Amino acid sequence: MTELAVFEDAGWRNLLPLTWWRAAFDLRCGLDSLLDKIERVCGARAGLLVRPDLAAVIAARQERVVNSIDAVRPKLFVNGRLLLRAPIELPVGVAAWRGDTLLAAHVQTAFASKLTPDVLLDAELTRQALAGVGHETLPAESFELIDYVWQLVHANPGELRRQIGGASRQRLGRVYAGAHLLNEGEIHVATGAKVKPAAVLDAEGGPIYIAENATVSPNVTIQGPCYIGPNTLIQPASLIREGTSIGAWCKVGGEVEGTIIHGYSNKQHYGFLGHAYVGEWVNLGAGTVNSDLKNTYGSVRVAVNGQSIDTGHMFVGSFIGDHAKTGINVALPTGCVIGFAANVFLSRYPEKFVPSFAWQTDERCSVYDPQRALAVAKKAMSRRKVEMSPAEEHAFIQIAKAAPGIEVG
Repeated sequence: MTELAVFEDAGWRNLLPLTWWRAAFDLRCGLDSLLDKIERVCGARAGLLVRPDLAAVIAARQERVVNSIDAVRPKLFVNGRLLLRAPIELPVGVAAWRGDTLLAAHVQTAFASKLTPDVLLDAELTRQALAGVGHETLPAESFELIDYVWQLVHANPGELRRQIGGASRQRLGRVYAGAHLLNEGEIHVATGAKVKPAAVLDAEGGPIYIAENATVSPNVTIQGPCYIGPNTLIQPASLIREGTSIGAWCKVGGEVEGTIIHGYSNKQHYGFLGHAYVGEWVNLGAGTVNSDLKNTYGSVRVAVNGQSIDTGHMFVGSFIGDHAKTGINVALPTGCVIGFAANVFLSRYPEKFVPSFAWQTDERCSVYDPQRALAVAKKAMSRRKVEMSPAEEHAFIQIAKAAPGIEVG
């Protein structure tokens, strides 16, 4: 019997700042994470291979084996950056590559034991470890390799259609009299969810999934394809437009379009958020808006590890790291990146790259003291009855030391 191992490679760096606090395979698209998709398609629970600095954090968050893969049976190694849509059918002794990136490898014990987390994080060492293993190509339609965060945002509408379209759609929760469901057969309202009077769920452009115990307040309009996660509150008079996925325990208001919000984050008030990816424990102040379209209608460039990368897309919003915050009426430029635990309180546009642990005001951009930031983060989490693990506390401080553009003694 073949066992499944999902691994991180060096590509996690191009997914920053969203991968400071999580493995690449824990990024979301559609209804769930990349890891959830890999396990579902492969029909197996995975062992995980992650960068050593993050291993304790990942182990504390879930029950899968981390960085301790039993090498007795053949292993199917799958790159955690794959947005996988169909099974990987590689015979034992064969690997699939894209350039220098290992996509998957189905190998016996002798090779599996060589594929340690440190080796898998180095493309050259991975090549050496798999010397002598055969090569095959994965069908292009079966996966997408996620190199940059904006790929998840632009894949989200199609992934929502694919996933919700394959799910059973029922009205298990409560839809109040006076709510309007358009193309009702494409709308799922899960157990405990509430859709209140004067809400409009418009599934004529794609399916809508309202998860367990979510609340859609009065006078909300939701356009499909769209996913509203468990225990999430959509505030009154909000407009949630097509291509949006909102994770668990969020509070969201205003206008949101084509955006992924990871979970436990708040955008409670008016303001537009478009074609963005928002991490966990983020709070966006009232009136926070982002631009997702240049006046020239040209391709948007985004700062990635100190380089300006052409996304090749016209619609690109903001990428906001975990525990970041904005003040009231903050306006974010097209393709803006806000780092982990950064705070932006400006009456003008910030720079397109705001470093992690930045404290940015009109007067200056200074370093947000990591211990103070940690105390605030723990307080925010405790309000949702979530306790930060010792491993997460340690990682939080280490991010302050590792993040570019910040010097912490």
